[in-house]
Amino acid sequence: MTETNRSITDTSFELPSLEQLLRVLTLADYNTRVVVIGVMLLGLASGLIGSFLLLRKRALLGDALSHATLPGIGLAFIVMSALGGSGKSLPGLLAGAALFGALGVACILLITRYTRLKQDAALGVVLSVFFGLGVAVLGVVQKLPVGSAAGLESFIYGKTASMVFQDAVAIGGAALLLTLVCLLLFKEFTVLCFDDAYAAAQGWPTVWLDTLMMGLVVAVTVIGLQAVGLILMIAMLIIPPAAARFWTRRLPRMIAVAAALGAVSGLLGAGLSALVPRLPAGAVVVLVAGAAFLVSMICGAERGVIVRWLSQWRLSRRVLRQHLLRAIFECAYERQHGGRRAPTPGASRRQAVPFADLLGERSWSPLRLRAAIRSAARDGLVQAAGAPRRLRLTAAGEREAQRVVRNHRLWELYLIQHADIAPSHVDRDADDVEHVLGPTLTAQLEALLAAQHAGPAAPPSPHALGRT
Repeated sequence: MTETNRSITDTSFELPSLEQLLRVLTLADYNTRVVVIGVMLLGLASGLIGSFLLLRKRALLGDALSHATLPGIGLAFIVMSALGGSGKSLPGLLAGAALFGALGVACILLITRYTRLKQDAALGVVLSVFFGLGVAVLGVVQKLPVGSAAGLESFIYGKTASMVFQDAVAIGGAALLLTLVCLLLFKEFTVLCFDDAYAAAQGWPTVWLDTLMMGLVVAVTVIGLQAVGLILMIAMLIIPPAAARFWTRRLPRMIAVAAALGAVSGLLGAGLSALVPRLPAGAVVVLVAGAAFLVSMICGAERGVIVRWLSQWRLSRRVLRQHLLRAIFECAYERQHGGRRAPTPGASRRQAVPFADLLGERSWSPLRLRAAIRSAARDGLVQAAGAPRRLRLTAAGEREAQRVVRNHRLWELYLIQHADIAPSHVDRDADDVEHVLGPTLTAQLEALLAAQHAGPAAPPSPHALGRT
């Protein structure tokens, strides 16, 4: 059965043919070109301005804004019909949507500024009230004695297939305008997103900058109503920037990645919808963007789940190794010197430490301790002492152990002398920090304690200062 003679009641699903696939990939059909390019440009513009909206912590503001446009669409239809014109004139409908979208944003800002309500409460009030008003207005529109009221509901869910060349040009123009404004005001928008109080203290017009940013959000929301609808427009504003956050920590790169993800989501979503015409394009675009978010969340190079898990695993492995080296070093030191003076070079390397003594140093399980010993032995830091279940440090292991112990003792002494922490309580606090002490912080600690503990050797344990 071909597409031309298929019944409208036929809900069967067929895979696209190779010819259909090639026509979509090459954008051979005029309508496919218009829709794909238009939705791709919409995704680019949404990702661009949505990045600032996300960093401004106003993600749900776009949702309230898009819902606030519904009564504007209905009232614009009523006004244009009453004036004798075409009630479904797209420029007039979008103008009404823009007016009420701006009104909704203004209501949210006024409520949060002049009342004690938080922004989430203001968003809930404005979203529900404006959307309820929109549904009521559409109900009135359906009862008007005009024959062109059908189809206004498409603005709720989107009707990408009805996009024409002028719509794609409007979206492209808006994307270009957004890009130019964001480039010209990049520094101002950046400071506004990260520290608006600092921007105000520097004399920048933060209110006007905020208003301009919200105006850009209104613009991209209004031009996206026909493509994905007012309900799904929030996804185009938030999902690409949220996915981009997993790939980079730098704002310029984040904006570029968000714009690219939005454009690719529009391209793939509109292409898939063209291959399977019974799938609504707006929903498919959002699903593709959601899939990109899922991949970014798992595989993101900067904040992805895999990267964070690997980082935590490496840190846990490094901490375990440092605890092992410190335990061997201090056990050897205690067995030879009784804790009354710093060890001489090579002393901890010559002294063998029983496995049972190491097991009692911390709440290690035998399995975990053996794993740490095997890892350290592979790197040439520890070796068997000849006797069963005894270990000693190698030359490299002693150097690393002495560095770890020295950093730990320096931090302990700093907490005791400068943070007024009792020696009996300082060990746990030192353990939390010693593993991340870098060369700069270590040099600062040595400078503070140079008069008492100069030289490369580890200072004596502050827990044993009272012993004789």
